[in-house]
Amino acid sequence: MKILVAIKRVQDYNIKVRPKSDGSDVDLEGVKMGVNPFDENAIEEAIRLKEEGFASEIVGVSIGSSLSQDVLRQSLAMGVDRVILVEAEEVLQPLAVAKVLKKVVEKEKPDLILLGKLALDSDAGQTGQMLAGLLNCSQATFASSIEIKDGEVFITREVDGGTESIVTKTPTVLTADLRLNEPRFVKLPNLMMARKKPIETIKVDDLGVDVSSRLNTISVSEPLPRKEGIKVKDVKELLQKLNDIEGLKI
Repeated sequence: MKILVAIKRVQDYNIKVRPKSDGSDVDLEGVKMGVNPFDENAIEEAIRLKEEGFASEIVGVSIGSSLSQDVLRQSLAMGVDRVILVEAEEVLQPLAVAKVLKKVVEKEKPDLILLGKLALDSDAGQTGQMLAGLLNCSQATFASSIEIKDGEVFITREVDGGTESIVTKTPTVLTADLRLNEPRFVKLPNLMMARKKPIETIKVDDLGVDVSSRLNTISVSEPLPRKEGIKVKDVKELLQKLNDIEGLKI
């Protein structure tokens, strides 16, 4: 079994980003970047499946500028076998990313395609579903547990009311939730060795995919600050304040 893992370079989740002064985009100048946390869960799960004997090879793929090499080397240090960088200078929207990944899937022919359930920068959570639709294959999103038995994939996924258990056959697209696992700590010697490993590079223009934007960003701004709450001295005053709200009677 071959596993393909999609990896995105995003801002560190501990850092609060702010819009640019002209409101055109988010200001990432000097901001620490790294592997999207949900993608890190996808990488870890692929490695665990290989350690359990279900996978023979793990291929990591990232779409972006040459700066994305750092997240690919991070995945190599974790245990990914080889990596592919699809070079694209412009920021691609979810549908374009799904189209690019489809081309990579057709080239690599993996049995499992793992992605994070969403990326921190866009928070869209659309790419995995779009990719499954383009490939016309089964999918399981927001996976919190993955098991392989007798050639079938058993998935527990997060839903609004709790969890849902489903079974799929390969090839299938899975998107990882944070509850899926705890990504391993990468040791410095592994990072040093990962720097020497090759990265296969493909130009996005060579794939013959339409990656033009369907949406335009009008402006980016911080949310308005919340109004201060009102303190009350007792329950009686609380009930009075609630009764003063138009249309609310207690």
